[in-house]
Amino acid sequence: MVDPIQTVLVANRGEIARRIFRTCRELGLATVAVYSDVDATAPHVREADAAVRLPGSAPADTYLRGDRLVRAALAAGADAVHPGYGFLSEDAGFARAVLGAGLRWIGPPPETVEAMASKTRAKTLMAAAGVPLPPLLDPAGITGADVPVLVKAAAGGGGRGMRVVREVAALPAALAAARAEAAAAFGDGEVFVEPYIEQGRHVEVQLLGDDHGTVWTLGTRDCSLQRRHQKVVEEAPAPALDAGLRGTLREAAAAAARAVGYRGAGTVEFLVAGDRAYFLEMNTRLQVEHPVTEAVYGLDLVAWQIRIAEGHPLPAGGPPEPAGHAVEARLYAEDPAAGWRPGTGVLHRLDIPAPAGRTGPTGVRVDAGYGDGDTIGPHYDPMLAKVIAWAPTRAEAVRLLARTLERARVHGPATNRDLLVRALRHPDFLAARLDTGFLTRHHAALTGTDDGPAAGRPATGRPAAGGARPAAVGTGTAGGTPAAGRADGPDGSGPPDRPPGAALAALAAALADAAANTGAGGTPARIGGWRNVPSRPQTKPYRLEPDGPVCEARYRPGRRGVEPVDAPGVRVVGAAPDRVRLEVAGVVRGYRVGRYGDQVYVDGPDGAYRFTALPRLPEREPATTPGSLLAPMPGTVVRIADGLAEGDRVERGRPLLWLEAMKMEHQVTAPASGTLTALYVAPGRQVEVGTPLAVVDPGPDPDPARAPADPDPDP
Repeated sequence: MVDPIQTVLVANRGEIARRIFRTCRELGLATVAVYSDVDATAPHVREADAAVRLPGSAPADTYLRGDRLVRAALAAGADAVHPGYGFLSEDAGFARAVLGAGLRWIGPPPETVEAMASKTRAKTLMAAAGVPLPPLLDPAGITGADVPVLVKAAAGGGGRGMRVVREVAALPAALAAARAEAAAAFGDGEVFVEPYIEQGRHVEVQLLGDDHGTVWTLGTRDCSLQRRHQKVVEEAPAPALDAGLRGTLREAAAAAARAVGYRGAGTVEFLVAGDRAYFLEMNTRLQVEHPVTEAVYGLDLVAWQIRIAEGHPLPAGGPPEPAGHAVEARLYAEDPAAGWRPGTGVLHRLDIPAPAGRTGPTGVRVDAGYGDGDTIGPHYDPMLAKVIAWAPTRAEAVRLLARTLERARVHGPATNRDLLVRALRHPDFLAARLDTGFLTRHHAALTGTDDGPAAGRPATGRPAAGGARPAAVGTGTAGGTPAAGRADGPDGSGPPDRPPGAALAALAAALADAAANTGAGGTPARIGGWRNVPSRPQTKPYRLEPDGPVCEARYRPGRRGVEPVDAPGVRVVGAAPDRVRLEVAGVVRGYRVGRYGDQVYVDGPDGAYRFTALPRLPEREPATTPGSLLAPMPGTVVRIADGLAEGDRVERGRPLLWLEAMKMEHQVTAPASGTLTALYVAPGRQVEVGTPLAVVDPGPDPDPARAPADPDPDP
């Protein structure tokens, strides 16, 4: 019997809430959002027909409070709840509470969710269904012959509670850390150990099941490009799999679904090693990467979730035939070159272009959780948007996605955009030589932090950080070295006799600023009195972020507008406050400039650059205690190293404490060997960027009992 749904509350936030609302509008359903205090003006709240406040900011007080979510649905008159992904999407207790309140649950039955909630219990069920599994290992019996091994949390996902252990001696500490992280994230500290397969691939199968016994398997996805066990790039179908292995994956996924009476949309994940596939887990929810399957099959998986919840059967003829290839990249507010440190602050601009004037079905889709002017806080996942490209072939889809990301304007916190573009253009990715260690193995090349060329074509022209010597633009020099013959980008490419990309970008920033300060009729507003001799050049210093060199842009006003000074081969074609056109060695190049206080963003043909406009006479920085360890990000102190106390001698690199920000734990280590003379924080303390955490005095150990004996005492 079909029972139509009228109003859907989405028990989630951000990108997934907006994605579900889009389908609800297309189906004629009313929508209800929920929001924490920090999400009061978020896009998903603005787009919903109604919204209910969840008092508080922390997930534990808001989106993880099932009782508040149920009350919100009832208060708003919703008759169904969609959980999205993350938070309570795989919580059987929440599903039961929704159903118990007389609401419709847009997901699998609570019994199915419960059966798959624990990875250890799920493996037992899958073994009985004949699904291939990796062996479980007894931690007490692990020897050197067993390593490397993987410690995994039995509950939850997203890479939390996971540790790779390569030495038996490190296993106890890894178990303790994984248990603590899992307990904090999921309220369940159970972990297990299994073999860690080097260079394995993460491949999954999308499922749809109805109440009438029909199960669809919708092809495969490869999700091997991961950082910290979290996916970054996904594609469908999974490339470089033979027909036999594809069949094995589909059959195993269907057997897993039937073993638990699956209903709705779900995913079965596998680890593929050579021609063997092993069950990892079943996700009883929608996946972040579901758009690539939608693109290839021409389906709306959210629409089918809703239809199945209403009682509709899946068509008896089976799913449509797949066509083409789709690739998705997750744009995160994080700095891959700084240990994937999450970024916070105002997102001034997020402009990801879709191709204009298309002549075929090739296309780009953007699912974003944020928009211009939104603030990225430390409470939630750092994903800003997902960018999905579809094309008839894999090569075309990858090329389209890389170019789209390259042309995007992202002004605000640091992002992984450059890494994504370089990864998509890396020869190994293009050849489908994929495994879960890809980003770790190529990290230096993909972040531009190695000594050689960055892999593939330069992403957005972000140069590797150099020294602090000014790069003078007006004179055609960089760091005191003549520009002629210098490379143009971080990959060492570019025509000779061209100023480096960062120098041109800084010049564009200065010219745009000068145009903004120009009076009516093109008369410079801040030039002073007329003179019949050339005026001294104006100099504007810009520091290339993060922590890059200083570029000095030099120009002077002339009869035909503002002109660069002594820049051979560079001519100003046009300058406006937001756009500059330069002719460089006979080629006209366009730059778009955005200014937000002292932050300047320049997007041009050489890539995207972020600068800080510096004062001509810089102020002295406030002094801090020598050896001070400052918080690198806003977050919450979740743990202090066991037994750590003031007065302890610590070695460089020793973990001192852990900060939680954007759903991940970040280890803070001793910056140098020395004595811990101060520890300012305790678990539960909220900190901002730059908050003093501790002081490590690198001087000699003041405790004579710990001092080494003199190897050559005086006689």
